[in-house]
Amino acid sequence: MSVRPWRDIARRTSRQIMVGNVPVGGDAPVTVQTMTNTPTSDARATIDQIRRCEEAGVDIIRVSCPDEESTAALKQIVRAARVPIVADIHFHYKRALEAADAGAACLRINPGNIGAESRVQEVIAAAKANGCAIRIGVNAGSLEKDLLEKYGEPCPEALVESALDHIKILQDHDFHEFKVAVKASDVFLAVSAYMGLADAVDCPLHLGITEAGGFVGGSVKSAIGIGNLLWAGIGDTIRVSLSAEPEEEVRVGYEILKSLGIRTRGVRVVSCPSCARQGFDVIRTVQTLEERLQHINTPLSLSVLGCVVNGPGEARETDIGITGGGKGKHMVYLSGVTDHHVEDADMVEHIVRLVEAKAAEIEAGMIDEGKAGGAMEAAE
Repeated sequence: MSVRPWRDIARRTSRQIMVGNVPVGGDAPVTVQTMTNTPTSDARATIDQIRRCEEAGVDIIRVSCPDEESTAALKQIVRAARVPIVADIHFHYKRALEAADAGAACLRINPGNIGAESRVQEVIAAAKANGCAIRIGVNAGSLEKDLLEKYGEPCPEALVESALDHIKILQDHDFHEFKVAVKASDVFLAVSAYMGLADAVDCPLHLGITEAGGFVGGSVKSAIGIGNLLWAGIGDTIRVSLSAEPEEEVRVGYEILKSLGIRTRGVRVVSCPSCARQGFDVIRTVQTLEERLQHINTPLSLSVLGCVVNGPGEARETDIGITGGGKGKHMVYLSGVTDHHVEDADMVEHIVRLVEAKAAEIEAGMIDEGKAGGAMEAAE
């Protein structure tokens, strides 16, 4: 394939930290996060929700710890989870101490909001003793009163100053395993704040447009805000904040990364919006295929086009393609080449089988490459 310099993203250089066994920052992949919405004290319900997020591909997951019952359940949750757990702490420094002892991989806390310096010292000591990272979470909706008085309203400068104040507290106590977020529900405010912070520090940045809204509106806002920052090379881990189930946040997060070519996971679907030329019901077909193919983790591409206007061209660029034809017979493309026809009634099942077979073929090739690489190393 030809070199396409207009697709290159020059990623901001940042320090790398570890959140459990997951690297964040540096040259590590941009990770996808979400947050549970079950009562953390209900360990079984929380673990069940975490499991669904893991199946969707989540890298790191956050749980809220507002009370002792929550931190008491955290040890069981951490033990059951296959991904690192971040404990979300607000104000109550003892919850941070309990969460660190319970095995949290990271504490989401603003050190300037937990009281006296002695409390900050205790939290930092607990984080060091337990190998916890810390995420500083600045939010436009909860800025410190002195900054609101200074600037008059939430603004990029206020968010950045708040972040730098919290960072200084950690650095003054010789703690450097931290990442930072400066979130806002206003896309312009959030993007500007992140850009300002990216120039001021070298720590990993956690991206998000907070309180973005429902599934459709929130996905659009997040794609614009997070996508702009990632395109500029800013961001080491992301969370799409939606009024939707957490696993949906994970899926949207991956779609943002896939759109920019930053990470690939599962099936990338290329499909037309449909029109009167369509040879089959494109909208319902794509909806069904997306649901049926959620179990595929292997990166591959599928084009679903209703007619021959753009269908052949799109199919040439995807692993598997289908283009609508006349009389209920549609053309199937494999690796960009016309291969065979499929009847309308059999189309969905046929495509699912083709995608599953292609995924298995790709996985087998990756295993063979790994074995070959291992053999070469052994020979050397």
